[in-house]
Amino acid sequence: MKKFLFISTLLLILIGCKNQTESSSKEKKGVIKKNDFAIIIHGGAGTILKKNMSEEKEIAYKAKLKEAINVGYTILKNGGTSQEAVVKTIQVMEESPLFNAGKGAVFTHEETNELDASFMDGKTLNAGAVAGVTNVKSPIELAVKIMTDSDHVMLSGKGASIFAKEKGLEIVDPSYFYTEKRFQSLQRIKNKTKTELDHDDKKAAFYDADIKNAKFGTVGCVALDKNGNIAAGTSTGGMTNKRWGRIGDAPIIGSGTYANNLTCGVSSTGWGEYFIRSQVAYDISAQMEYQNKSLKEATTDVIQKKLTKLGGTGGVVALDKNGNMSFEFNTAGMYRASMNDKGDLVVKIYKE
Repeated sequence: MKKFLFISTLLLILIGCKNQTESSSKEKKGVIKKNDFAIIIHGGAGTILKKNMSEEKEIAYKAKLKEAINVGYTILKNGGTSQEAVVKTIQVMEESPLFNAGKGAVFTHEETNELDASFMDGKTLNAGAVAGVTNVKSPIELAVKIMTDSDHVMLSGKGASIFAKEKGLEIVDPSYFYTEKRFQSLQRIKNKTKTELDHDDKKAAFYDADIKNAKFGTVGCVALDKNGNIAAGTSTGGMTNKRWGRIGDAPIIGSGTYANNLTCGVSSTGWGEYFIRSQVAYDISAQMEYQNKSLKEATTDVIQKKLTKLGGTGGVVALDKNGNMSFEFNTAGMYRASMNDKGDLVVKIYKE
């Protein structure tokens, strides 16, 4: 009898220790519910230094980030969907000349504006994307419309514009996207490249130092709604002085955008060619799903180790199924903001 009691007690102790270990492990991996709903956004990452930023401009950026995220937060708080929150939030930034998306899109080498965007629904894994449109006011809205109203994932160029018009989306004259600041940035880069070519015709450096180090103002948003659904979206004007119909990571599912209710949602910003090669957004989700990593562990590994090792620059905002959030970037700064279910607002620009 004593032997039976001893063995029973020992088993109970072992089971208790195992449960405690599993509980601790789950908490470490972010399994514990942190927020019933949450939202996180970015306005681009790059060489963003406080010494180069006027007080007036800093105030303007922070105000617009705050305005945008409050739109999405209000939708989520009132029981709206993560899809609606992502779209409406991104549209605020698309309509601002501060960011390289929509109204503030950068210019191509041919002095036009070519816009890209993507959206993904974490519940169904359905997605929509658009590349190289020149007359659709809201690329993120078009990306969602492609997801919901077509059999395709990605449309581009004239065909995408025709689809947008047929579906009743707002079409604008390409001049709507003109901003003097972006146009002058293009002229400076083109003049620099021309000077190099005049001295050495072998220096056809499409990705010259100015482009590599310039801040990329791509905008993005990830949201988790009260029903546990994650959505992610990204919108951009691409890279200044891009040529030949260049398309970056923003419209590519798995690179610029990814969402899966089992793991997380991600929106990327940075030097797109490297994000495409690395499949940055999907890699973060995959590490969480197959390696049981926490959101922070996965974003750190992908951005600070894998992407950096390749020579890529930029960052991500990410949000997991339990409301944990992560800002991760390997540049000097990233325009970013987040809000949890308690309404706590974080707005930052520089690396801290």
